[in-house]
Amino acid sequence: MTRILCETFDTYAILTLNKPARRNVLGTQTALDLRTHLAALAEDNTVRSVILTGAGKGFCAGSDLRELAALDRDGRVAHEAATAAAVRAISAHPVPVIAAVEGHALGGGFVLATACDVVVTGRSARWAMPEVPKGFFPPWGMAPLLARVGPARAKLIVLGIEEMSGEDAVKAGVADHLTWDEKALDSARGVATRIAMLPEPAVRAVKRFFGSQFAERAEALDAEASGLFAQDCDGPAARQSFARFK
Repeated sequence: MTRILCETFDTYAILTLNKPARRNVLGTQTALDLRTHLAALAEDNTVRSVILTGAGKGFCAGSDLRELAALDRDGRVAHEAATAAAVRAISAHPVPVIAAVEGHALGGGFVLATACDVVVTGRSARWAMPEVPKGFFPPWGMAPLLARVGPARAKLIVLGIEEMSGEDAVKAGVADHLTWDEKALDSARGVATRIAMLPEPAVRAVKRFFGSQFAERAEALDAEASGLFAQDCDGPAARQSFARFK
């Protein structure tokens, strides 16, 4: 099965995480494929924006814990570092990236969506970060979350004690646009159409201005988060969580 589907239209492209049986989890190859597709679309001058969505009933359930469970600590850190680099490529991309979220955005899926320039969510979508209850600090993605909600709210979200609906996510600033269930992709297409009506050089300038400042901070915070994740991997709660996926 193709892990990521790429469709191009007149002025935008759609990237679809395509592992619905596994809730579109982010494995190593999926992360590499995402980065490859983003790089290819960056070279396509007809693409004015990119929509990122998930196949089936959900957006993304985060990192592939089955893959992580089979690795030692260093392997887990390397696994998550590859995903972090792919997500940072969203900030570095020359055109806006729009997330269309249905069903669930969990853990890495939560912060993957927040890394996008525009986030559209279905009303009943489930937003949550379950890493800390599983015993480890999220290994990447803190920069976009902090940029969207600030440190006080981000801390509560990362603790895993805040689960949000789509409506809650918009109110908190995690997402930008609320739509009816099963209409997130349609709404994202509408955003892409509106972006295509704007002067292209100015849109690219906006992305370049904010992206260049964002990427540097994201890389530093990802490195710090990776160190905390590595420490936590040896803890009893994390070992127990990973053992359930072996």
